Amino acid sequence: MSLLPALTPLRLKLALIAAPMLLAGVYYTFFAADRYVSEATLTVRQANQESGPLPGVALLLGGINPPSRDDTLYLREYVHSMGMLKRLDARLNLRAHYEAETRDPLFRLYRDTSQEWFLEYYRSRVEVLFDEIASLLTVRVQGFEPEFAQQVTQAILEESEQFVNGFSHQMAREQMRFAEEELKGASVRLRDTKAKVVAFQNKHKILDPTAQARASGVLTAELQAELAKLEAEMRNLRSYLNDDSYQVKGLRGQIAALKAQLDIERGRGTSGRNSDRLNELASQFRDLGLQAAFAEDAYKLSLAAVENARIDATRKIKSLVVIEAPVRAEVAEYPRRLYNLATLFVVCCLLYGVTRLVVTTVRDHQD
Repeated sequence: MSLLPALTPLRLKLALIAAPMLLAGVYYTFFAADRYVSEATLTVRQANQESGPLPGVALLLGGINPPSRDDTLYLREYVHSMGMLKRLDARLNLRAHYEAETRDPLFRLYRDTSQEWFLEYYRSRVEVLFDEIASLLTVRVQGFEPEFAQQVTQAILEESEQFVNGFSHQMAREQMRFAEEELKGASVRLRDTKAKVVAFQNKHKILDPTAQARASGVLTAELQAELAKLEAEMRNLRSYLNDDSYQVKGLRGQIAALKAQLDIERGRGTSGRNSDRLNELASQFRDLGLQAAFAEDAYKLSLAAVENARIDATRKIKSLVVIEAPVRAEVAEYPRRLYNLATLFVVCCLLYGVTRLVVTTVRDHQD
């Protein structure tokens, strides 16, 4: 309680208003460095527009898609990433510029700082603002020289363009690579199945067992019809001729030859060595034909998939669109001396008022 007599209104004004204002005035007059701002506005768009319900409108719009919100958000994170900082530092010697300003103790970059602290400092000097409605990205770079701020902003745009082109082309290449690998596999399978068909034909000396079996069936049916006709004629002859007549003997020879030929034709389809049976050859050939047809269909689908992937990859390629290019600032935007001093004065006055109220209340309780 012994401090209360010392807390006079004059001393409170000096301690809470005059001293902070004096220190701030000295800082802003002799130490605060001017910081220039270069600004750019950009967004990410797709190269072409998907076909919609109004093709005429799409044609008039020239195939321009609305900005991609997700890609713009990815770009925002990349601008504030360590990778971007290292690229800018390698191109423009970013650390040396921010370390060169030694007067300002609050906004300078101290030497031998860690890369993590350098990244935090970089993020405080480079603002990246995202417009939720228009999906626009605004990049604001602070520098102690207007030319340097403009150079950094331009470098950020160039690096951002490489980033957008890089990941969009990478996705397109991966999509095309997958489709081409599928096409290559389908081509190999088609070639192998065709080679199996040719090898089967060469091995069995037959072009189409199915067609030959069908022809053999037709021939067998014709032979059976002819045999039935001759047997009917034989019965007719034997009704009025004896078996030793030359007509009956001749007809009997024709019937025997026809039966022998019929047995041969039947044997080709269902008897003989297993590898030479027409029915089994036809079954194997049908299986090979189905495999070849399936491989050909798969090859056609793979061809269509490659073409669709090429069209889709072209449609999905993204590009960086610069809405507002960076310009050289003519007037330093920071520090806002008058605004900061006025704000500090208001805060000091509020603090002084609260302190006076507390001191007065305590004194009243003592009395």
